[in-house]
Amino acid sequence: MRINAKKRLRDFWEKHADSEQALKSWHIIAVKADWATPQDVKRHFPKASIIGDNRVVFDIVGGSYRLVVKFNYAYRIGYIRFIGTHKEYDGTYLERI
Repeated sequence: MRINAKKRLRDFWEKHADSEQALKSWHIIAVKADWATPQDVKRHFPKASIIGDNRVVFDIVGGSYRLVVKFNYAYRIGYIRFIGTHKEYDGTYLERI
């Protein structure tokens, strides 16, 4: 998979140092993956939530942070749509969808 906007991950872990290793690990797995369906994502990340419109929510650092990625499975691209705290996800991101 090609992951669009890795800089957003980097910017986030620079502010939230405890997320750095988890986000780097997620990125390594995602880049090496060949996900064609949401079920393929779930095989690698069983706790990920499929929320529709080809978006997947990943819990980072035991749920302290949320990462939302919209996938174009046909082209094997993931677009980072949101990275933030659990509270920001509940308050800000969910209001927009």
